[in-house]
Amino acid sequence: MNAPTVRLPQPTLYTAHPGEGRDPAPDTAGPVEASDAGPLRRDAGKAAAPRRLGLGKPHPYGWTLGPIVLLALWSLGSVTGFIDPRMLPAPWVAVTTGFELIREGRLQSNLAVSALRAISGLAIGVVAGVLLALISGLSLMGGYLIDGMVQLKRAVPILAVIPLIILWVGIGETMKVTVIALTVFFPIYIHTHSALRAIDLKYVELAETLKLSRWTFIRHVVFPGALPGLMIGLRFGVTAAWLALVVVEQLNATSGIGYMVDLARSYAQTDVMLVGLVVYAILGLTSDAAVRLLEKKTLSWRRTLAQ
Repeated sequence: MNAPTVRLPQPTLYTAHPGEGRDPAPDTAGPVEASDAGPLRRDAGKAAAPRRLGLGKPHPYGWTLGPIVLLALWSLGSVTGFIDPRMLPAPWVAVTTGFELIREGRLQSNLAVSALRAISGLAIGVVAGVLLALISGLSLMGGYLIDGMVQLKRAVPILAVIPLIILWVGIGETMKVTVIALTVFFPIYIHTHSALRAIDLKYVELAETLKLSRWTFIRHVVFPGALPGLMIGLRFGVTAAWLALVVVEQLNATSGIGYMVDLARSYAQTDVMLVGLVVYAILGLTSDAAVRLLEKKTLSWRRTLAQ
């Protein structure tokens, strides 16, 4: 009779690491070859570092890099003669001419008039855009009545409407502020309305479950949900206000930066024209930076790729 065969368990190879106990855990996957112990020992001691896919921490003055590069290229082209000074004066010519206009009092007086027009039109456009977006975004009937008309007008260029506005309100200051307000209204309305309609339905259902009042619902759900879209619309609206200002100040105007530029064109004063364009650029850049700062403060709870 043959003797019974006894099968002994396979030995488990275990590599201890610093800080771990010496008792091996049971291994149900079978024996580990000695040749594989080296890679296991090296890989187990180090954790895989996560790969960063974000943009990193932004520099507070990083947005000035583009204008600085443009200014450097402009200066280089002026020094080397690549840019004809009769077509585009050098940057230092714009600086000296600007100081001369300030000494004469022409620049600050025209700038004050232009700023008042832009701020008045911007305020009217923002208020009208937000109110109509709320009515259209929170009501089906309001959307049926308002949104269709806004989309129809948005397809018509603002320059094509200026003759009608002149017939309706005249060619004075009212026309200028009205054109700026209309130009600002559309980006404010479009982005705010889109943000309202994009609010997650689960928040609306939660508000209905908690039996929130209409005002509480608007305050705690609608406003926070629409705020990102409003900030985007405000950035577009501020830029649109300065663009519209350039147009309206060349229509029967007697003051303003646009009037100063148009008058300089009549006398071929390219340096004065350049100062006006630089002022417009600085106003647009600083106002956009101010809206960005406002967006950062009001949306501090939001974590995005740019943060």
